[in-house]
Amino acid sequence: MSNRPQRTNEYTADPASERYRQCLFEWLAAHAPLWNQINYRRRQQYFQEDGDVWDAEYTDLYDDYAPILGKATCQQVARKNSEAWRSHFQLLDKYYDDSNTALTDKPSPPGYWGNCDDGYELHGLVRNDLYTIDWDEKRSTLEFGVGDALEEKYGFDYNERVTLGVRGNPQWNGDDARLELVYDEAADRVRVKHPVHIRPDRLQEQRLDAFTHTLQTENTTHVAAIDVGANNTLAIVTSTGETAVYHARPEFERFRVLSGQIATLQSQLPDDRYTSRRIQRIYDERGEKRDHSRDAAVKHAAEWLLSRNVDTVYVGDLTDVLEAHWSASVSEKTHAFWSHRQLVERIELTFGDVSIGVEPVSEANSSSECPKCESNNVVRDGDEFRCHDCGLDAHSDVAGAWNLLQNEVGPMARPAALSAERDGDASLDDEGAYWEWDGHDWTPGSFGEQSSPVD
Repeated sequence: MSNRPQRTNEYTADPASERYRQCLFEWLAAHAPLWNQINYRRRQQYFQEDGDVWDAEYTDLYDDYAPILGKATCQQVARKNSEAWRSHFQLLDKYYDDSNTALTDKPSPPGYWGNCDDGYELHGLVRNDLYTIDWDEKRSTLEFGVGDALEEKYGFDYNERVTLGVRGNPQWNGDDARLELVYDEAADRVRVKHPVHIRPDRLQEQRLDAFTHTLQTENTTHVAAIDVGANNTLAIVTSTGETAVYHARPEFERFRVLSGQIATLQSQLPDDRYTSRRIQRIYDERGEKRDHSRDAAVKHAAEWLLSRNVDTVYVGDLTDVLEAHWSASVSEKTHAFWSHRQLVERIELTFGDVSIGVEPVSEANSSSECPKCESNNVVRDGDEFRCHDCGLDAHSDVAGAWNLLQNEVGPMARPAALSAERDGDASLDDEGAYWEWDGHDWTPGSFGEQSSPVD
């Protein structure tokens, strides 16, 4: 089962009664101290000369926590901590690999789930065979067990379990994996992450159900290139000459507002503190909004490409150019706001599910050369690209995508919308060549709202 693809459903939940609510919070609150003690023992080994994190002994902690969590949940906390350490060592291998230039900062070992001063994260785990979700049109429920001490304290009957009402519907169907519950203090609601393992043949079938279009392999298929820009999330050119641009600047401005709030709050903390619950809530909100717009852009782009029967895309890889950005604003976009590596992984995942092949190619010099005459006598200013030799006036990221595509498939006829609606270069049709995020959907935009030059 572990080799099967995994996808995660997400819901919100509320305890079905005040008694369940109090029991749930006591159960959630016991996870972080156990995680922290296991992690502390492993960190002690990690920082000792010749120490081995896997030699750290922690099962004695179960005696204190099993009456609250249950022994199976204690084991899940330890297992998740082991996964975090394995991930850390994998990142270290990449960091010390001279051929891998994508990881420039040395990874830090797994951290703690809060502390006594700032409070603990309310984060719970349930083994895959110890919970049930009952789906109903009117009222769906999630049930799971807790430790004996909590059952006795809250007067549970025989076989009674904590019950939560669930809001949301599963997008993915498969074999249950470990459930995660996270209390969102700002919304006063429990967020449920419900992973499932899916057979590869069922995965594609389920993924295609979420799309209007599918590849028609019996017809002529086409290719496309995607330029990942600092101001624009995605810029796409197809081999048939169609373009699409996903404009990121408004969402980035919202990201920077939240970053400013975080910086202000951090400046008000005592010298020995770096974070607080309020700061963490803003971090979470900032990340969720960024991820939502990014994931929606990739899905929208996949649908757009499927409608044009594109079966292969060449995606710009920023590995060679990330360090070339001198601007602090661009650096924040490429390293914090946009999370380039996560974007590429999302593209590979979503496109792969609908059978669109993804081929990473270097973006080095893709926007510093004229795609029409190959001259380097060009000027790029925000979204604007002009060649002084041949007079080409284009959208800079679209020109970059055009270069990427021509490098792979050879010279093409000039795309009709090379300027992506700039100055009436092409008329906006019902499909839209230029898209902007309104907080919920990617909708057709206009050139007047495109990105201005980066400060």
